[in-house]
Amino acid sequence: MVHNSISLAMIVKNEAHNLPRCLDSVKDIVGEMIIVDTGSTDNTKGIGISYGAKVYDYQWNDDFAQARNFGLQYVSGDWVLVLDADEVFNPKIISQITPLMEKDDCLVINLIRHEIGTVSSPYSSLSRFFRRHPQISFSRPYHALIDDSVIALQEKEKQWKIFDSNEVAIAHYGYQPEVIAQQEKAQKARKAMESYLAENPHDAYVCSKLGALYVSLGEVKKGLKLLKTGLKSNLATATTLFELHYHLANAYVKEGQISLAVKHYQKAIASPILGKLKLGAYHNFGSLCYQRGQYQQALNLYRQCIIIEPHYALAYYNLGLTHRAMGNISLAMETYRQSIKLNPEYPWAYQNLGVLLLQQGYMEESAEVFQKAYNLHKQQNRSVAENLKEELKLVGLNLND
Repeated sequence: MVHNSISLAMIVKNEAHNLPRCLDSVKDIVGEMIIVDTGSTDNTKGIGISYGAKVYDYQWNDDFAQARNFGLQYVSGDWVLVLDADEVFNPKIISQITPLMEKDDCLVINLIRHEIGTVSSPYSSLSRFFRRHPQISFSRPYHALIDDSVIALQEKEKQWKIFDSNEVAIAHYGYQPEVIAQQEKAQKARKAMESYLAENPHDAYVCSKLGALYVSLGEVKKGLKLLKTGLKSNLATATTLFELHYHLANAYVKEGQISLAVKHYQKAIASPILGKLKLGAYHNFGSLCYQRGQYQQALNLYRQCIIIEPHYALAYYNLGLTHRAMGNISLAMETYRQSIKLNPEYPWAYQNLGVLLLQQGYMEESAEVFQKAYNLHKQQNRSVAENLKEELKLVGLNLND
């Protein structure tokens, strides 16, 4: 059902390969599409026009917020949905958020985004659906968001409220490793956020994002310093506070400061935000407990992940590892199988299941499972595949190329 009151707003550049999938997901929902093109040299603009979008050219100046605000001036709907070309909208979410849109005091509906390809933090919350209001605009050159203007508006007009959607609204494909490498996102993000931080040295949000980026790039001490700076801010939202504690915990694990890591995982888990958004903290805390031989605590944390998200394949896989470490072989095999059912592209689940099948004497089935593990490893990391093949030769199992 088309909502004429909803306008799609996007900024794009050379997204001809992604844009049709994105626009297909919203074409039967939105009343208009506003696309800002920042210099495409492929058929991005033509694709947008073919979907009935109004496409505007914009001279890129290394500032995502300014580009998004340029697009907002052309929006005419009562509500604005912001997407990127590497995202796909879930149309089923409209029935859930329509009652919220009808509330006179609803200003923003935060949407849950599924980060396809991430290892341990599969969900995030974004303020990407909001009422069109002259005082709402984007800020920050990278990770642009409307939150600053919304806070300022709420201080002046006290009636406005922010609501949360509980189901996944957006699937995001931009965090897949090969996509990040291709687009050199990390270095672009670093440059933009460092520039913003120079003028806003105590901003909790940018401290969280840039601090986490430093940690991921191996500059752990630099990341720790920035994350701790962010914690000192008394203006951080609950979500940002969660991220600061979560990233601090991950950084302390890398530094070997386990007691501090545990402290911050516990604080992250205690955050008053949606459970889906805390999956990374539960999962990584569980992995830390597993590595330290605290298997029962690891089990509890992985089980909590599955309670929150029953389709979380990685949690089942790690649950299998923990059951195996505790000697619960049948439970380990069961959870490996469930992990494979949920994610049939993860070779390690097959490989670990194969080991247990071999140990239990199920030679034929173990050979089939090892073959699947080998085939997937060969696609994802050929050296791992070859190592597996050589190891299995030693026990009399020969894999096919």
